[in-house]
Amino acid sequence: MNYAGQYALIVLVSFGLALLATPLGGRLGQRWHIVALPDGRRRHGGAVSKLGGLGIAVGFFGALLFSRFNAIPTADPNETRRLWGLIIGAVVMFIVGMLDDRYDLPPWAQYGGYALAAGIAIGALIILERFNNPLTNTLVVLPMLLYIPLTLFWMTGMIVTVNWLDGLDGLVAGVAAILTAVLSLHMFRSEQYSVIPQALALFGASLGFLVYNIAPARVFMGSNGAFMVGYLLGALGLIAGGRIATVLLVMGIPIVDVAWTILDRWRHGASPFRGDRRHLHFRLQDAGYSTRTIVFGYWVFCAIAGTLGLTLVSRLYKLAALATLGGLTLALLLYLSRKDAA
Repeated sequence: MNYAGQYALIVLVSFGLALLATPLGGRLGQRWHIVALPDGRRRHGGAVSKLGGLGIAVGFFGALLFSRFNAIPTADPNETRRLWGLIIGAVVMFIVGMLDDRYDLPPWAQYGGYALAAGIAIGALIILERFNNPLTNTLVVLPMLLYIPLTLFWMTGMIVTVNWLDGLDGLVAGVAAILTAVLSLHMFRSEQYSVIPQALALFGASLGFLVYNIAPARVFMGSNGAFMVGYLLGALGLIAGGRIATVLLVMGIPIVDVAWTILDRWRHGASPFRGDRRHLHFRLQDAGYSTRTIVFGYWVFCAIAGTLGLTLVSRLYKLAALATLGGLTLALLLYLSRKDAA
């Protein structure tokens, strides 16, 4: 059946709501003094509101509500359960992020919130239970003893990756829009017509927020937005039929950057949880590249990786593409770290 009209309306609703609500988040952040001030890590001008995630939340949840008025039929008896898991987990992450923006939560509280949201996803059957082995091209079905900790790791890892990626204007919102567009196309090819609105709602909301977040940003996503978007991307990757390889391809650079940064902090005796400028996007900025150039470069690489995920038929080719992307990212990080040390 043709649902193109419904899909287009969902994108328009989410985009429009985010476009209207994001300035509200900007004003509330200033009024409540929930702002980011220039420091050694972030180099922007003046006090910028950290409540931009409100715009994404309004756009996403509003479009989801709109989509339910004319819900697309489904044969999956667990789809409603997963939808509620997606919503409740995202709300929990938004609230935890708001608390972090206001009170600067310690790492144990943040990671406790991540684990809680991941537990909600598992309870809603948003789980990493099945995936295809790229070496044998066979379906692997994990027992509960394995898929529960693996899902916890996946969901927590995605939230951390998105949160740490949120360092430059427009970076996370653009990457989120690219990944949700790719996942929507995957869902369409797999005839998962009824869950496409979930990805499109985040796609439109990310673009609506991006209008105000592109450099120079008038409002920041904040932890409220980053935590929520990280949870949604992790969950949507599983809802889309376990598109782990595709998500890893699109998010390959940020994921490798997270692993490198943790090891680099440990190697230099710093806390792995304390923010600094060791991330790739900050290193590129310190090397003299403009914010827009770096962000556009990320978008291009993510879009290319997403295209490979959509077009490569062989899972071995996808694995090779992922290894190549990871190797190039590591080489660039090694070069920049040695250049900084020189």
